[in-house]
Amino acid sequence: MLQLHRLNNPSNVIDMNQCSACLIRNRAICADLDASELDALNKIGHQQQIERGRSLMWEGEDAHLVANVIDGVMKLTSSLEDGREQIVGLVYPSDFIGRPYGTTSAQTVTAITDTKLCVFPRSAFDDFAKSHPRLEHKLLDKTLSELDRARQWMLLLGRKSASEKIASFLLEMSERLAEKGCTDIPARSSFELPFGRQQVADILGLTIETVSRQFTRLKKQGLIDLPDRRTVVILDREALAVEA
Repeated sequence: MLQLHRLNNPSNVIDMNQCSACLIRNRAICADLDASELDALNKIGHQQQIERGRSLMWEGEDAHLVANVIDGVMKLTSSLEDGREQIVGLVYPSDFIGRPYGTTSAQTVTAITDTKLCVFPRSAFDDFAKSHPRLEHKLLDKTLSELDRARQWMLLLGRKSASEKIASFLLEMSERLAEKGCTDIPARSSFELPFGRQQVADILGLTIETVSRQFTRLKKQGLIDLPDRRTVVILDREALAVEA
């Protein structure tokens, strides 16, 4: 019950905003629901603020919750018996987390940045999904997309070089952090990394020195610009894709 106690802390729970004003509305699992269905879904959930470094779910524990990310980035981690931790994926705005119809959490889910979520009790969400086929269809679509990303993540961690990892990571970040679900990513695009280079290194299984060298190299080659420590400007997306 540790999860429920933490998430029911009144200081972290905020009122549900109007879905029509939600920035990820057209990408979320609720995208195909009508107004009355959204109202019914809102009645079983609430918005939750999770501070950077805090966990929403824990590997191997009871799966009490499911959630949709509104803002922020979270990491999915699995642990070895000796305590070592492996990041097995990232969760971005509009992504769905948790295990509907499941009993235990497969990974620990931790906020890398301050994160806002729509949180639902799993059992209530399961019942709602069973009676709303359009949501179940969207959930299946999300699940298959996540499976594709997991396979790409395996390729990135297992077979790609440091330069290929950095290029792939920057392309994914620029696409996943695009505002309002825009799919037409311009050749030149700018975004702000939601975390520092040490966390980039941890995510990609590299050292911070290697990450810094690769950023500097890509900048010198004219593929990216780095106006400050967090901002990345992709100057040549096609060349960066070749690098990846």
